Amino acid sequence: MSLPLLARALGLAVALAGLAACRIESAAPASGAANTHEGAPSGEVWVYTSMYQHVLDAMEPLLKQKLPGVTVRWYQAGSEKVASRLEAERAAGAVRADLLSASDPFLVERLAREGAFLPYASVHVLRAPRALVDLDARYASIRVSTMVLVHREGSPPPPASFAALVDGSWKGRVAIGDPLTSGTAFTWAVFCHSRYGEAYFTGLREHGALVAGGNAAVLQKVESGEADAGVLLLENALAARARGSRLHIVWPTDGAVTIPGPVAILAGTPNPVAARAVVDVMLSPEGQRLIVEKGDMHAVDPRLPGPRGEPGVDALLRRTQPWTPPLLEQGLTRGSAIKEAFSRAFAR
Repeated sequence: MSLPLLARALGLAVALAGLAACRIESAAPASGAANTHEGAPSGEVWVYTSMYQHVLDAMEPLLKQKLPGVTVRWYQAGSEKVASRLEAERAAGAVRADLLSASDPFLVERLAREGAFLPYASVHVLRAPRALVDLDARYASIRVSTMVLVHREGSPPPPASFAALVDGSWKGRVAIGDPLTSGTAFTWAVFCHSRYGEAYFTGLREHGALVAGGNAAVLQKVESGEADAGVLLLENALAARARGSRLHIVWPTDGAVTIPGPVAILAGTPNPVAARAVVDVMLSPEGQRLIVEKGDMHAVDPRLPGPRGEPGVDALLRRTQPWTPPLLEQGLTRGSAIKEAFSRAFAR
């Protein structure tokens, strides 16, 4: 991006953020009492999200405290189901969602290019690392998930990298998610396809990788002993270890895969004031702390530590494969081809 274009984009983001700051301040309740003056956020906001239910449950009291006049309703499901419901509603011309909070950054970018979102730059987003910021303010990352390697205690020495999964040393003993049904597994597949080509999928199949569905299924196969190692979300591994699982986390030498979780306001929302206010709460220090402490994910606020003693987001981004415009383009324009390549490899 040229410097003049970057300056204009940043200038727009700052201006929008300044307006957002004024709006949220004027809507904030004074001394804990509900603020009823004109312009305060009120009414109903529907959020379609793949966020874990227990994180949403923890977010509810904060939203009620910060936005007493707003009723937040959730449609919570896996990323593929959320996408299917939203697409069906768009096709019918009857979108109920005011906000989309997804774990599929390719879906969000595609919808953004189609003009599905109302641009908004919360004042809080200016703290986030630049790699996680959309300069056009079409959406904002509120969380970062990370795909790592895991292995069961007592198993042979773990694979050191994603590339090692196809070198033959872990034949028949590795579980992976299914990119055809799991949004996070698809993002991981895009990274691996970009780096190692279609032959990587063939190598996984030839060396007996177990396709397990979603992250919960991968975790179950490793914990049960059906697989010795797996490709898993860091948040799932941390939560499993916290409840006593004999699981070890391996940061792959070829770079873990980060998966930004964006939130976006649907362009047709009948309640944009309240929708913006909900975004502000999610990106606030209190909301970001819940992402870390309840969700075991990384916040986008670099002032916060990572989950369960992990370093914060700045350190995370230094040890992961970088998001680049070509990578995003590959997931958008070649996503179907990548899924077809995976299907061909595992249909043999």
